[in-house]
Amino acid sequence: MKKINIVMVEPEIPQNTGNVARTCAATGARLHLVGPMGFKIDDKKLKRAGLDYWQYLDISYYKDINEFFEKNKGEFFFYTTKARHTHSEVSYPDNCYLLFGKETKGLPEELLLENPDKCVRIPMQGEIRSLNLSNSVAIAVYEVLRQWDYPELENFGQLHNYKWEDAE
Repeated sequence: MKKINIVMVEPEIPQNTGNVARTCAATGARLHLVGPMGFKIDDKKLKRAGLDYWQYLDISYYKDINEFFEKNKGEFFFYTTKARHTHSEVSYPDNCYLLFGKETKGLPEELLLENPDKCVRIPMQGEIRSLNLSNSVAIAVYEVLRQWDYPELENFGQLHNYKWEDAE
């Protein structure tokens, strides 16, 4: 199965991280949490936002961004409102890393300056500063999965008392 890596660099809000964890559990994406974080990993708000999906997570923790880069190799994409390319222009390879910065400041600007061709943005109206972090991660993950034709994900549902086949 193809693999997506979601990297949250210095997340500050436990509910956002919990929501991202739930998205990762639902899609099979691997979650990387890079410190320092603005909360403890056992925070009740974090667990509540992720509901009962923690056992489905493939998760790694790093003390800082340097440790993350030392331990991971691959193609990195930096999500930022400051990018010139949109997230849907990019072709995402297997085992890619999608990096997201903290809620108040985004990713460190030195990372963006060092990787201008790998910086991508989600389009939005100019007056709006940014989307919610967990919403941005969901948009990014599903763009990658769309390009890959949703490998190993269920792409249909079933009503309780009705079979879709009966309508055909």
